[in-house]
Amino acid sequence: MQFSSKEDIEAPIDAVFREITDFQSFERSALRRGAEVRRTDTRDEPCVGMSWHARFMLRGRRREVDIDLVEYDVPNGIAIEARTSALLGHMRVDLVALSRGRTRLSVDLALEPRSISGRLMVQSLKLARNNLTKRFRLRVADYAVDLEDRYKRTA
Repeated sequence: MQFSSKEDIEAPIDAVFREITDFQSFERSALRRGAEVRRTDTRDEPCVGMSWHARFMLRGRRREVDIDLVEYDVPNGIAIEARTSALLGHMRVDLVALSRGRTRLSVDLALEPRSISGRLMVQSLKLARNNLTKRFRLRVADYAVDLEDRYKRTA
């Protein structure tokens, strides 16, 4: 199952890349939402091989996910792989400079089942595909607006 979205952002590509690779900010955001997030690598600088282990409650059940940064291409984008016992997720974030001060953000997410329960989950997601696609696009659009606002405040 795949989701994708594109948004144009009024900020230079370097600033957008800096924001999408601010992994500490994402960690803090997950912690504020009640997740437990732990880095599982020892790297100091962002690079391929960074990894995290996260635990959180979702729909009344404790979930665990391992996340790896599998691609880090300055300033063009990143790719992340997430694994649970039931699903494998691939997320790719691509950036394209439209002009000096404008960047196109493309986010693609693919989910693959890894077990019978994962197949059932993906099947149920397919039934709600239109609603989930709409929500995914809204989240990406909100993130783009937030990123643009942060850039304007610091520029």
